[in-house]
Amino acid sequence: MRPLCCLRCRREIEAGDKSVAVYMFAQTVGVRPRQKSTAQRICFCPQCAVSLAMGLPPDGALNMVAWEMIRELVSAEPALNEAAWECLRGIVGLLPAGNDGEAARGYRRAG
Repeated sequence: MRPLCCLRCRREIEAGDKSVAVYMFAQTVGVRPRQKSTAQRICFCPQCAVSLAMGLPPDGALNMVAWEMIRELVSAEPALNEAAWECLRGIVGLLPAGNDGEAARGYRRAG
């Protein structure tokens, strides 16, 4: 079996890793006999899924549909956002946990 990679950043996604999968297949409608393609799966790591959902809509009808589905997942509950932060903390090792307030004391908002 071929290892899964995030479609956007190409980071490998191992079995059991948190990710977002988009499944797609094509099927004839109103045509007999009905035909159906094999299903294809594309995956996004949590960081890329959150980043995509918060960005501008992409060009193209299929891209737009996938973007709307990812936005729906990201906005449904904070678990995917939390998974993205967990991964970022592991990669960078410098991000604060967000509950100690230390980072907020070091910076002032402009305006």
